[in-house]
Amino acid sequence: MPSSLPSAMVRYHAADGVIQTTELDRRRIERALEDRVRYRYVTPQLAAYPGGYRILSPCCSRNVDPLGGTIDIARLERLDLDGQLTLWRLYSKHHASSAWVLQAEGRLHELLDLLKTDPGRVFWQ
Repeated sequence: MPSSLPSAMVRYHAADGVIQTTELDRRRIERALEDRVRYRYVTPQLAAYPGGYRILSPCCSRNVDPLGGTIDIARLERLDLDGQLTLWRLYSKHHASSAWVLQAEGRLHELLDLLKTDPGRVFWQ
């Protein structure tokens, strides 16, 4: 996957239609990451992912990667329903099984609030 998006928009063809991620979405996510509560001393990366984004960050706690390497934090997936309503899915990474686990579905700002505060410590471990 490319690590950055073109300046305007990328389209991914999925089984249920065309899913678009926009530069505006990307900027909203980047701003939200700056306001996060946990691990403020690291700089997370935002990478394009089919239909959305992956958030990666150095592993400061060494709980997941004892060497402090870059790990998956979260995945955001955009869903366009009936061409008018856009919902997002927020996934955390279960590192022991390397599986993505669905945590929430809703509007982007709602999911970004959950990601920023991470009350259950499922993202910033």
